[in-house]
Amino acid sequence: MADEPGQPPALTTLSLAEKAPASKAVSQVITPFDVSGGVDETGKLLPVDYDKLVREFGATPLTPDLLERFEKVTGHRPHRFMRRGIVFSHRELNKILDRHEKGQPFYLYTGRGPSSDSMHVGHTVPFEFTKWLQDVFDVPLVIMMTDDEKYMHSQKIEVEDSKRFTKANVKDIIAIGFDMKKTFIFSDFDFVGGAFYENICRMAKRITINQVRGTFGFTDSNNIGEFHFCATQSATAFATSFPHIFGEDRKKVSSIPCLIPCAIDQDPYFRQCREHAEKMKYKKPSLIHSIFLPALQGPGSKMSASVETSAIYMNDTPNKIKNKINKYAFSGGQETMELHRELGGNTKVDVPFQYLTFFLEDDAELERIRVAYEKGEMLTGELKNLCIAELQTYVKGFQDRRAHVTDEVLAEFMRPRPLEWKGNPNPVIAEKK
Repeated sequence: MADEPGQPPALTTLSLAEKAPASKAVSQVITPFDVSGGVDETGKLLPVDYDKLVREFGATPLTPDLLERFEKVTGHRPHRFMRRGIVFSHRELNKILDRHEKGQPFYLYTGRGPSSDSMHVGHTVPFEFTKWLQDVFDVPLVIMMTDDEKYMHSQKIEVEDSKRFTKANVKDIIAIGFDMKKTFIFSDFDFVGGAFYENICRMAKRITINQVRGTFGFTDSNNIGEFHFCATQSATAFATSFPHIFGEDRKKVSSIPCLIPCAIDQDPYFRQCREHAEKMKYKKPSLIHSIFLPALQGPGSKMSASVETSAIYMNDTPNKIKNKINKYAFSGGQETMELHRELGGNTKVDVPFQYLTFFLEDDAELERIRVAYEKGEMLTGELKNLCIAELQTYVKGFQDRRAHVTDEVLAEFMRPRPLEWKGNPNPVIAEKK
């Protein structure tokens, strides 16, 4: 219909679109293969919304009451990761505390998908925490090297590459400080078979294609190995997969659960596992989740083994660490010194401060730094220098330990063998009625 005389032309759909630029907003994506906090309407990268993630995944926040119980049951002050919200959610951690309190057996399980010759500091976070849990609980630990998954999920990695990365990464993991007597590290390429493969098949028989599509967002373009891998990753959560550790009595061993410390992006694998465990007459695994160490470029991302400028690698030199922090680390400071003195910095987005939150042990010193930076009393350069010194010390300590990890030490960690552990020396014995 024609416009009436004296009236402005009607806005067509096309002209409206021309006047209102399309939004650049993108929702956050957290999967085992992709981590992004999303993008706002202006195209700005957003930090990961962990509260939203906990709700979407159906996990449980780690509350002060649970931390208090953890200290009471274990006799250990919660790790700095737990105190600072770096380890922030869980699935039935309370059941593991119940078992430890009563002196009932359980084990720890974590893993690594090797995709490069060196791990970076972000990779060490779950392993540092796992090592601490191993010391606190004094229980066996299995570490799964998912070299098969990395091969299937990458167009660039060949089997030989994946196996080489596994050897290098296992040496890195050993250098965290794990106790050989109670730690078994295995490669999927080398270990799958026997009791372990039986559990893979038990799990694979119960998982449907639709379930995998719904959990991981896979399409017809994903290869069948990727669809099947969640059965492989689940098998490690069952104690019967390791008769050399827990014995051959399948009925007895099937009642032993595990606790899985991992970054939150790995949770989808274990939602599948927990859904089917009891149907297989196994205990559901418990989980305890950590947030991501952000990439140097800032919140909303995580360090990548394949992006050199995003990460501090465990084989970086002190000078390289210094240069990366100074050149690439996202700052929460103001544009000028005058503005910074007046307004202060934003520690919530400042990468050097975030790294100190992960690696600086002293709570009082961390709080002093936070207050000084947010008041503008501490400048960005000063904060970066503190971060550089802390990371240089952390990486140097790791490299010193790594230098002592020989091929013989690696072979012993990866040799199927009985493990030695004590568990809770003072269990609470239930009174007989």
